[in-house]
Amino acid sequence: MARPVRPAHRRDATATRAAILASAVRAFSAQGYDGAGVREIAAGAGVTAMLVNRYFGSKEKLFAEAVAATMERPIILSDANLGAADRPRAMAKALVAITTPGETPLDGLQILLKSAASKAAARIARVEIDKRNQKRLSSALDGAHASERAAIVFALVAGLQFMRQSLELPALKSVSPKILAELLAPLFAQLLDGDQR
Repeated sequence: MARPVRPAHRRDATATRAAILASAVRAFSAQGYDGAGVREIAAGAGVTAMLVNRYFGSKEKLFAEAVAATMERPIILSDANLGAADRPRAMAKALVAITTPGETPLDGLQILLKSAASKAAARIARVEIDKRNQKRLSSALDGAHASERAAIVFALVAGLQFMRQSLELPALKSVSPKILAELLAPLFAQLLDGDQR
């Protein structure tokens, strides 16, 4: 009697792609663009380097998607914060919450910090930030110089993330979250509200 034919095992393309992308985010967060290799990323996803290239085409394209993935669910730029009655205070509180000293910095910050020396990575990150976060915030602002004000907001956010959470500057590490949010809110207000002329 013949054995029944078993259907061939089919790879779940969506799950495989997601596993590769998750592995890439972890690797780029830990080692930066230059330090993370495609083989290591593939091993972290349980696939071959050839499969990584088949799904993403190149390390640069994979890096771009990894950076974009860290922006998919914005915290400071959430719909709730952007639509809040007191938007500057809501965004200040969100920034304070994500920079709790002792907690692991967000993947997006880690990727940028550890990849900053790479010109290729900087170019890719600049494009992704500009078309996602920059566009999202500047389109939510009224008044003159919305794009420039949005960019300064990102500089403020990244600077506080680095100084408070990565470098753990004592004054920022020990300050109460409430006081820090109160100090940040007027800065955000000036940038978000801008010159309405």
